[in-house]
Amino acid sequence: MTRPDPLPAHHYLEIPMPRPYVLLSVATSIDGHIDDTSPNRLLLSNAEDFDRVDQVRAESDAILIGAGTMRADNPRLLVNSEERRAARVAAGKPAYPLKVTVTASGDLDPELKFWHHGESIVAYTTDAGEEKLYNRLVDLAEVVSLGESVDFGRLLDDLGERGIERLMVEGGGSIHTAFLSQGLVDEIHLAIAPLVVGEADAPSFLNPATYPGGSTRRMKLAEARTIGDVVLLRYLPKQENDQ
Repeated sequence: MTRPDPLPAHHYLEIPMPRPYVLLSVATSIDGHIDDTSPNRLLLSNAEDFDRVDQVRAESDAILIGAGTMRADNPRLLVNSEERRAARVAAGKPAYPLKVTVTASGDLDPELKFWHHGESIVAYTTDAGEEKLYNRLVDLAEVVSLGESVDFGRLLDDLGERGIERLMVEGGGSIHTAFLSQGLVDEIHLAIAPLVVGEADAPSFLNPATYPGGSTRRMKLAEARTIGDVVLLRYLPKQENDQ
């Protein structure tokens, strides 16, 4: 009895790589704002909490911010601690996590600090924004189109294919809203600062949207602790409260 010929390569099932664990990190005022309307960035965290965020960055494989945050804050988005960078290298990782941004329009300034610090960078965009962004970011970042619109599920699939196991999402509000409303967030780190912005036009942590389970679903609180004058709440959105 002869053995059958092996199936052609296209007959084999392709097993997709798992999507990364998504950690959404945000600091807000008591009234839920992530900034005020002044030209200067509002510092909501204290020094101890900023150091905590640096540790979370060091534990992540990639860090993501949206185009709006890049334009408003012009961050470098780095692991600042030399010791933490050295620990990453000792563990066989690059000194800095992969930096990721998302822009539907492709309208981002190549002079922003984001492009000129750290190591590897990926910029996700749309078919319409791809050529514009590619021309602007020659040798600065890899440009990837997600299709006709920004598809966050497809973004996570692509990061999974790159071996990213843990993604830290640092905002802003539109990005947080997209990930959370689409059920893509595994963990939330919500740091609440002891101040009130009180401005209706100030950017908020989340925008109006339809969220999984609606207003009656209570997500699981995994931790609550004080960090100086800031309160850190750690939620697990995919798990419901046991009570």
